Amino acid sequence: MSAWIVDHSEDDAAYGRSWYAATKVSAPVRPPLTSDLDVDVCIVGGGLAGLTVAREVVRSGWSVALLEAGRIAAQASGRNTGFVLPGFAASAEDLVKRVGFTQAADLWALAQSGVEYVRDTIRDDALPGVSPQNGWLQVSKTDNAEGLARLVGLLGEFGAEIEAWETERVRAVLRSERYFHAIHYPGALNIHPLNYALGLAAAAERAGVRIYENTTALAVDAAGVRKRVDTAHARLRANHIVLCGSLGMAGLMPGIAATLIPLTTYVITTAPLGARIGDAVAYGGSVSDSELADNHYRRVDGDRLLWSGRLTTRERDPRQYADALVADIKRTYPQLGDVTSEYAWSGTLGHTVHGMPQIGQLSPGLWLASGFSGHGLNTTALAGLLISRGMVDGDPTWKRFSAFELVWAGGILGRATAQAYYRTMRLQEAWAERRARAAETARRQARPAADNAQDSAAPPMLANADFQSGDLEPAPSSASAEDPPSA
Repeated sequence: MSAWIVDHSEDDAAYGRSWYAATKVSAPVRPPLTSDLDVDVCIVGGGLAGLTVAREVVRSGWSVALLEAGRIAAQASGRNTGFVLPGFAASAEDLVKRVGFTQAADLWALAQSGVEYVRDTIRDDALPGVSPQNGWLQVSKTDNAEGLARLVGLLGEFGAEIEAWETERVRAVLRSERYFHAIHYPGALNIHPLNYALGLAAAAERAGVRIYENTTALAVDAAGVRKRVDTAHARLRANHIVLCGSLGMAGLMPGIAATLIPLTTYVITTAPLGARIGDAVAYGGSVSDSELADNHYRRVDGDRLLWSGRLTTRERDPRQYADALVADIKRTYPQLGDVTSEYAWSGTLGHTVHGMPQIGQLSPGLWLASGFSGHGLNTTALAGLLISRGMVDGDPTWKRFSAFELVWAGGILGRATAQAYYRTMRLQEAWAERRARAAETARRQARPAADNAQDSAAPPMLANADFQSGDLEPAPSSASAEDPPSA
């Protein structure tokens, strides 16, 4: 175990025993709200969406108070893989089917603005410990060049910054026989999400936001001009209330929470791999080799892998999944040899039925930012921008999300359906991968047979052939350093 790993026992209950918690920047414990307060805007929820709204509104000169039931970014905002990606959880094709090409392209551009907001904030506020790295490879484990080409074409029409990578280029940086083609997004990035959130909170406070931790909102009265939020020890009054939560809002707004399917994914960080990691992953950006939970990963701390996978609709002990995730690493990169997990944790997100975030106004002065569906680092930033501009400037851009209404997620049946869907799709992906690998092996085996057939049909070489003439060339020696590696 590395010498820099320290015991953060005070934060274990809040942030868990994650690599993020072990490497987080120093952050104060903010006091709870204990006396009544009047402000222009009250934000409920101290994740990335709430922090972004707070930071943007206070810069306009409005007074802002933020209430967090626990610690800042202790839930999904500080536990995810740290991928800041364009787009949404809903696919580009599904967006076009639902709202048409023009609106889908506009939404994609908005999602990209969320990526740029994160990038600019890290730079402009010099946020410590965030360690941004550029790029995302969306890799295929099947030889489906035509399908990827169609997606590249559609995203290109959206104006996305993308590149189509052939199998050889992919395997040059991700040295795994499991991988074929990929789409490269050079403008994406990955970050330390907990340090980003803590830095965002510090920047908001410097601008004048008042943050209260361990302050649960117990009731909301959104009627009238001056709205009210009740907590255990005080009452807060505001002209606007912004609900920036997910499944944690079940007690406060059960109807909103009921529109979300709880999905828990599991993450490990390996022990240091040393120089071996360069023999496997020579790419510094993010990697996804599935549309589902398996697998999403990146290099961290130089020679570690942060690896995410598996999905359950009920939260379980992440240690139960650590061995399975290590097995995924070994199956993908057997050349790494012995791999051990040093950190294991989980994060639970709220997924909407349509895969789009819930951004908008529920009633005059009552706003909602929720349901980021596992694609939250760019969309929380986007939600913060749209809601703050809607409140302060009357900007109607947030209404572009009105097509994605609040849809009941099906309760227990919805959870069971989601779990069954994940298992079924995982099996189908595994079967498709086996077929692709078998087809590639068959093609490799067919090449020597074809070469032998051509050799047998060729005329015999003359014993006195003049190699200097250029008409004939000697075959390279089997010991040549330029021989391709054996398949």
